[in-house]
Amino acid sequence: MLTTVIPQGYAPLLNLYDTQKAIGLLKRLFEDDLGGSLNLRRVSAPLFVEASTGLNDDLNGVERPVSFDVPDAGREAQVVHSLAKWKRMALHRYQFSVGEGLYTDMNAIRRDEELDNLHSVYVDQWDWEKVIAPRDRNVDYLKSVVNTIVNALANTQATLRSVYPQLTPLPLIDRAVSFVTAQELEDQWPGLSPKEREDAWVKDHPTTFLMGIGGALRSGTPHDGRAPDYDDWTLNGDILLWNPLLGRAFEISSMGIRVSPESLDRQLSVSGHDERRELSFHRALLAGELPLTIGGGIGQSRVSMYLLGKAHIGEVQASIWDPRTLEACREAGVILL
Repeated sequence: MLTTVIPQGYAPLLNLYDTQKAIGLLKRLFEDDLGGSLNLRRVSAPLFVEASTGLNDDLNGVERPVSFDVPDAGREAQVVHSLAKWKRMALHRYQFSVGEGLYTDMNAIRRDEELDNLHSVYVDQWDWEKVIAPRDRNVDYLKSVVNTIVNALANTQATLRSVYPQLTPLPLIDRAVSFVTAQELEDQWPGLSPKEREDAWVKDHPTTFLMGIGGALRSGTPHDGRAPDYDDWTLNGDILLWNPLLGRAFEISSMGIRVSPESLDRQLSVSGHDERRELSFHRALLAGELPLTIGGGIGQSRVSMYLLGKAHIGEVQASIWDPRTLEACREAGVILL
């Protein structure tokens, strides 16, 4: 089924090459602002990890990683889905202190992704992680970090608009973040699907942080899937912006305060994944050997789409698309990279 929707009358605000230049500029601007505001240092990250370590993110638990053998090493490797766990191990290895963190370019392949305007099998993110103190494992600290990220996005947008006045018709990012829980949305709209609830809320609250994702709501089902071994389901969420071009809530970032040994123990049991306790990452975390952290991923292509007013993620990244999507974009004059 064709899920790509090209808005009627859509025309890109920047030509093909100006789009490439603007993407390069916005990435430099945002990285500098984010790194400076959160005290993050840039590090190099892997494209693949050993399957036996448990470092790969299994997302919703059904996505298949791209795997291959490394004959000389005698190991099986997996292309990463994300770096959620690797980053925490990296902070331990770098011996970063409380208040210090890292960020990196994360490139991943998610072979089972359903393709549409926002989703591709190629994923590019700014993955970041920061060491925190036990006293920081609370909602107020989580909210303060969300506000910092939103301000970095808004600052980047302001500079881009000064360099590319063609972008001035786009709405400004609202720096006033609305904080709401997934349970509150279910209580307000029990008859809607989770995505419909997001659209209904974010349309009236154009910058939203939706909290409490992964654990079962009172209905018995979670708002959305979240692996049990990186976010604390009571201290996480998604940054959502209202995208008037597509007429929907637009996820920019998934993030959260990471599991403590206690919350990991609980979430592994609740999710039925006790077998992971034997993996090296999980053993170290349960033993209290890893630092307490907060972290997340911020979609580079998603940010580029939003700040440049693009209708399809293929306008800001090179990937593979199904024939019907290619035809629909060709007919609408949308150039996919």
